[in-house]
Amino acid sequence: MLSSSWILSALPVLALSLACALLLRRRAELKRFSDSVRELSIAKEHGSHAARLQHPNIDLSKCIGCGLCVAACPEDGVLDIVYGQAVVVHGARCVGHARCAEACPAAAIAVTLGDLSKRRDLPAVQADFEAVGVPGLFLAGEITGFALVRTAVTQGVAVADAVARRLAARPNTNGKSAAPLDLLIVGSGPAGVACALRAKELGIPYQMIDQAERLGGTVACYPRRKMVMTQPVDLPLHGRLPRLTYQKEELIDLWYQLKDKHGLPIETGVRVAGVARRADGLLAASTSIGNIVAKNICLALGRRGTPRKLGIPGEELPKVSYSLLDVESYRDLNILVVGGGDSAVEAAVGLSSQPGNRVTLSYRKKAFFRLKSRNIVAIENAIQRGQLDCIFESEPTEIREDAVVLAVGEGERARTISIPNGEVFIFAGGIPPFELLEKAGVSFDPADRPAVVETVDKGTGLLVPLCLALACAIGMMVWTHWYGSYYELGAYLRAMSPMHDYLRPAGPFGLVLACLACALFIWNLLYLVRRSLRWGSFLGGSLKVWMGSHVFTGLFALLCVLAHSGFTIKNTSGGHALIALFIVVIAGSIGRYLYAFVPRAVNGAEANLDTLRSELAALSADWDRSGRNFGVQVRREIDRLAGSARWRGSFFERIYALINGQFRLRRLVRELREEARRESVPDDEARHFLDLARNTYRLTLQTSHFEDIRAILATWRYYHRWLAVLMVLLALIHIYVALRFADLAWLGHVTR
Repeated sequence: MLSSSWILSALPVLALSLACALLLRRRAELKRFSDSVRELSIAKEHGSHAARLQHPNIDLSKCIGCGLCVAACPEDGVLDIVYGQAVVVHGARCVGHARCAEACPAAAIAVTLGDLSKRRDLPAVQADFEAVGVPGLFLAGEITGFALVRTAVTQGVAVADAVARRLAARPNTNGKSAAPLDLLIVGSGPAGVACALRAKELGIPYQMIDQAERLGGTVACYPRRKMVMTQPVDLPLHGRLPRLTYQKEELIDLWYQLKDKHGLPIETGVRVAGVARRADGLLAASTSIGNIVAKNICLALGRRGTPRKLGIPGEELPKVSYSLLDVESYRDLNILVVGGGDSAVEAAVGLSSQPGNRVTLSYRKKAFFRLKSRNIVAIENAIQRGQLDCIFESEPTEIREDAVVLAVGEGERARTISIPNGEVFIFAGGIPPFELLEKAGVSFDPADRPAVVETVDKGTGLLVPLCLALACAIGMMVWTHWYGSYYELGAYLRAMSPMHDYLRPAGPFGLVLACLACALFIWNLLYLVRRSLRWGSFLGGSLKVWMGSHVFTGLFALLCVLAHSGFTIKNTSGGHALIALFIVVIAGSIGRYLYAFVPRAVNGAEANLDTLRSELAALSADWDRSGRNFGVQVRREIDRLAGSARWRGSFFERIYALINGQFRLRRLVRELREEARRESVPDDEARHFLDLARNTYRLTLQTSHFEDIRAILATWRYYHRWLAVLMVLLALIHIYVALRFADLAWLGHVTR
């Protein structure tokens, strides 16, 4: 038995140890936040923060800062946690996997398209990938701007489905085909192969051609043994690929196996010169083997096209190449790699790893940007090991038999150097086959693209569980009304009721509810396991569904326990557990309110605040010039309201300040709305201006009281967590007491 003196002497040690641990954890968290902010600044400096095509769109009002999106993204550095919330760091590295959106339990992320209003390198296509203004001509694969194998496969399948729908809607009534083919597929990459497999599955007559001698499309041009991220992919006539990553050779071998197994009619070495519409409405592809006429044509092309040349003397020498397929073929050479993209960096690193090679990378910019994180690490390691020399702000000006001349620097720092050389690899991109598409009638005008569907707020996913809980609550209310003659009795009178043996806590009905509540508790706690990065993969289902079940099981368990107790709270372990459960449910509900309406951080808040204030000032100036002072008044009142709040240090005082600020904001908006009517401000302008004012106040509050808001949420979650632990302990004590002393004679025995 421990003595009281020993316990008292140990308490300060435990308390101080806990305090030190919390401070160390807080310091580590702040350091990680600082590193993330610095990484974001570097990304903005290098230009890699902006998305190329797709990017995660994060709703900060819903983000709970769990970090699951960061862990789920296979492309390192796209997302990070800054001050407790997710933020896009290297948006240019996003290729559209959308795993972050699948992993987010709060539905706070949607992978959307970036700003395409000025992009003239993306073709205008309909939702079914038919070119705008060219009926029957479909585009799929990398030519549409999406580089993922999974996306290419999805597009190829969608094209075949669209063709099948059109053929079914316009059946051939004369029994004779009006064209030799229903579908011509140009390209044998992931999109082309998937389209061919789906067409075969649907019974669509088709033909497939490719200008290369082998299948593979863009994938076939990758370096040997390059890993290809495929994501979970379902191929028609084959099923789901069992792995997430494949080497280039493995994918191409798989396509050849599918070609042989299903007898896919593929002709290689066939070049397409153009596509035109005939007078009878059919499409004709002009190829190296003659014209091929089809009702529908799918151009499943890559974007590499013809390699882009530098246009410098000596570029025609045989030592100059524009692709690298096998690094092991180059050894003991002086090699120059030109370019700063992923392909150039991968080639330079691969060549530098071969024995005897002396590799120089020439890049015209000051630093790398939009590189995949693994390539950044690889080239930095190669430079540190002395295997690779990187010359920034340089461009080749002449290629000689045994040397290359580089122009280095700009302005006063400009100079010319000559380096020994035996091989040159130029990765300056390619000229996509846009001319072929434009001659076929495909538009690249942003105005011709269908309007991008705005991201729809799908909510937090709580509506369904709350509706289910409401239905259960209504059922419980009906049950209570049906047996009202029993539940309206006092505790002592219930024992004399004929329904007591059935409805009492230890009776058949009460015990079933108790067992059901225990099962709900267990399921509720499994949500914490599902959120775990280590153990969550063992449980299926999306986190959004699990969060919904977490809410529903908590509410339904409370209803079950209420009915189990007979709607009475006694001074017993069971009554105390019921009170604790009430408090836990209320705390969880308020916590969900705070998470939904009060962001935990100010990621991007400064930029948004500047934008809103700029728009606010612009509108104010316009109204001032027209003689109205309303804009200046709104801006002054919002700044005064945001600056007048004095948040105290205690938890409850912070809560009061937050809620009181919302009430004061509503009162101020009502007053400003009346002022707008008196000054004859148009209703739509006043409404827009007041919405702007609300957002400005909210962002100002988040920025100036960030630590206070963070403290509110952290404290509330702390209370919720430990109250839940207390509730579970009280429930376990109640279960033990019930099993020890409850009258369970109806089960065939009595436990005493």
